[in-house]
Amino acid sequence: MSNKVHLGHTARKRFGQNFLTDDNVINSIVGAISPDNEHVMVEIGPGLGALTEPVANSIDNLTVVELDKDLVERLQNHPTLKQKLTIHQGDAMQFDFASLSQPGKMMKVFGNLPYNISTPLMFHLFEFAELIETMHFMLQKEVVLRLSASPGTKAYGRLTVMAQYYCQVVPVLEVPPGCFTPAPKVDSAVVRLLPYTEKPYPCHDVEVLRGLVTTAFSMRRKTLRNNLKQQVTDEQFAHLNIDSSLRPEQISVEQYVSIANLICENKAK
Repeated sequence: MSNKVHLGHTARKRFGQNFLTDDNVINSIVGAISPDNEHVMVEIGPGLGALTEPVANSIDNLTVVELDKDLVERLQNHPTLKQKLTIHQGDAMQFDFASLSQPGKMMKVFGNLPYNISTPLMFHLFEFAELIETMHFMLQKEVVLRLSASPGTKAYGRLTVMAQYYCQVVPVLEVPPGCFTPAPKVDSAVVRLLPYTEKPYPCHDVEVLRGLVTTAFSMRRKTLRNNLKQQVTDEQFAHLNIDSSLRPEQISVEQYVSIANLICENKAK
């Protein structure tokens, strides 16, 4: 039997499927998520239910978003889960998570995210950040390093700035390849994202911030002045007290927000 088959399901490369099979790791992750009935519990990509079953055991209802029709069918026919699940078959990247919100309840979102979609999916989820209390994701370890990076490090980039604009980022645990079937070629890690109720550095227009950060990091080796010359003058950098000869990874989240807010103010004039 090939090691791509687990519980009778063949892992599909195009969905980036690797199934979590280590019980100790599963227990640690469920403990970190801390499922309860006071929140709308949402799992993205339940797969074969490694996290779904233990999470659902302790609550009344779990909402899941799963793209793979075969896996949806398994969940619909699952002896213990089918009573507890609200299943949405479809692409989480297109999904309106606001449609899941309930009066007086924040969401707790979690998932073992396919590596190929983790970054765009997080960007999508940030749009719903004010409805979400916690997010716990299993990701490639390298992505967790990027999410939690500090300015001046190699891992610091566009994803770092946007994630840390919306959320406090806390690495939870590292998960070696042997905990999965089939074993991925990379190390994984679980991260906790806690959306701010009040952002420490609020931006007038997040689209402007996103565009700014994308442009700034499009050429990492160049200086901020070179990358942003279409948008920010030397005088403006000086006014913000930002050294425009620095590289994009040397600028803090707070500084990026101050540049974005200045661009917004220029547009308003």
